[in-house]
Parts: sequence; structure tokens; C-alpha cells
Amino acid sequence: MGDVVQQFFAVKAKIAAAEQEAGRDAGAVTLVAVSKTFDAADISLVIEAGQRVFGENRVQEAQGKWPDLKDAFPDIELHLIGPLQSNKAKEAVALFDVIETVDREKIAAELAKEIARQGRAPRLYVQVNTGSEPQKAGIEPREAVAFVARCRDVHGLAIEGLMCIPPADENPGPHFALLEKLGHEAGVARLSMGMSGDYETAIAFGATSVRVGSAIFGSR
Repeated sequence: MGDVVQQFFAVKAKIAAAEQEAGRDAGAVTLVAVSKTFDAADISLVIEAGQRVFGENRVQEAQGKWPDLKDAFPDIELHLIGPLQSNKAKEAVALFDVIETVDREKIAAELAKEIARQGRAPRLYVQVNTGSEPQKAGIEPREAVAFVARCRDVHGLAIEGLMCIPPADENPGPHFALLEKLGHEAGVARLSMGMSGDYETAIAFGATSVRVGSAIFGSR
């Protein structure tokens, strides 16, 4: 599995080069290593190489492997980057440090209730369905700014960023540009956009974090 570590450092180097190319400060972009479907042994190699920020798609899968890893490495930051069901809000608030997929009123209300109950407040992003794809999670772009405001004003949630997953068959650039525009209008500081195939493009459009899985861990 030494190639995983080599691939991790190759991704880090490409992020640094893309930051420089875009005129961004070195270290402006956070790498979220997407570890879904990979086990603790694979993940540990990347942790030992220095990575501390990881992303998982499913609450249940993350519960099976991350509590022990977080005990061993208390400075790990764990992001939920997959759709969140309202009946998993309790577990998500307990385990994740960042939840990137707030996308509807019911989720906002459940998160607010669990944050108050547990006294633990993960950082929150609103997911925007920039391609208006019916099969994909995320709030419609035209509703995003008002939804961020409702999350803050009605539910008392501190929304710090926006997240998107562009359509697989489209040029991602316009989607990243749209998210950057919406982020500015909504008054958020962070943009989670860009995956293994397009993270360098996302950095050029202002991404503050990129979610990279297969380019590090290989195909699932």
C-alpha cells in the first residue's frame, strides 16, 4: 500500500501548484481525503503520512471505523460529505466535526435540536445542487441564499460554507463559478468543491477545500 502514500503526496503537490497558479496563498486549500469504503488499515497509512482531514459518505460506515481512529489521533477532523437522513442527525452530530450536506428544512431543524441537546456543534455547509439534477441531493441554486438565511435566523445554525457536486458529464467550471457567486451572496467564508477529476479547476475558482478520494486511495 506504499502507493497510497505516494499518491497522497502527489495530490498535495498538485494542490500546492494549483494554489500558486491561481495566485492563492500557500495552504489556502484544505485537502479532505475521502476514505469511504476503505478500512482503517488503509486510512492509517495516510494519517501516518500527516493527513488529518477526512470525508465519509455514510454515517453508519463512519461509525464502524472512526471512533477508534479519532481516539488514537485526537486532532483528526471528520467531514460528512454524503446525504444526511434526518433519523441519523443524532449520530452525525456526535461523530462528525463538519457536516457538508445540509440541504432541507427538516435536516436543519433536526441538527439544531441535536446540537442543543448534545452541546456539540459541528461546522455546517449547505449543499447546493448546481446542476438541478433530480436524482442528486442539494438545494436548488435559486433557493440557496434564502435557505442559508433561514438556517441562521430560524434554526440558529452557524452556516460557514457551501458545497457542490457538479454533473459528471458537464464542464465543472461554471458550477464552481456559480457556487462562488452564491457563497458571496450568502456571506459564507468557505467553499467545498472539486473532487479527484477536477480539484485543480476548483482551486482556480476559489475552493477552500477539495474532496479527493480515488486519486489517493485508488478505485473502490
